[in-house]
Amino acid sequence: MRLGLFTCGYQRYSLEKAFADARRFGYDYIELWGGFPHACVEDLKTNTTAQIRALTDKYEMPVECFTPEHNAYPFNYMMGSEAQWERSMSYLEDAIDVTAELGAKKMLFSAGHAGYEAREKEIFARLEKSLRRLADYAQKRDVTLILEPLTVYESNVICGLRDLDRALTAVEHPHLAGMCDLAVPFTTGEPAAEYVKRLGKRFRYLHIIDNDGVSDSHLLPGEGRIPLREVLTEIRRAGYDGQATIELVTGYLKEPSVYAGLAMKRIREALEED
Repeated sequence: MRLGLFTCGYQRYSLEKAFADARRFGYDYIELWGGFPHACVEDLKTNTTAQIRALTDKYEMPVECFTPEHNAYPFNYMMGSEAQWERSMSYLEDAIDVTAELGAKKMLFSAGHAGYEAREKEIFARLEKSLRRLADYAQKRDVTLILEPLTVYESNVICGLRDLDRALTAVEHPHLAGMCDLAVPFTTGEPAAEYVKRLGKRFRYLHIIDNDGVSDSHLLPGEGRIPLREVLTEIRRAGYDGQATIELVTGYLKEPSVYAGLAMKRIREALEED
């Protein structure tokens, strides 16, 4: 697998530190977090992506996926008025533009919580409308959208393989694909490798993380309850050996270099043992 570093954990440091660490620890690429202070969509739209491209060249570390911060930050296309939906769509279309300008081929996004009052029919109609619009826009910029399921602690829209398969079947589009964050199948009781088997060519990405099984926690590999070596073995046997970001987030802000290095070491060892 090609392993990526997620820059979210470096938000209290300069973005250059993340690129330098990715090079130092042997990561293959960057998954760029689109949040303050590094890569806000609004900032990159009004200014330039040249500084980030310069880091890519300096450290020979490509940005292969852009992940804009959304879902109630303050953007959530699954909840609110028509005006709020339009604002969220416009924001994500700007994020697609940024992805293309960065030279990345993938943008990762998810479906936020639709609220407790919405009915299933309403939820799916809004989801389908949103995915179709974004996929059509992504096609214009030659970007592939990667739809990420969330845990049931984060959303009530796409929280497992059945939800993801249903969405990708309803909006069958060459620029829309799915992925798996290992926390999701572990908390829902699903085999992670089934994502690869059922989605086939529609499966394009992986987030490697550990989890406690009872929350949306994203833990350092080896610190939770997921048998990572065995799960990764099954995923590879199912036919996926592509991009996989080690998704350390806000729990490791204090020492991102320490944990980025340790995470890479543990996952490389697991893959080599396999």
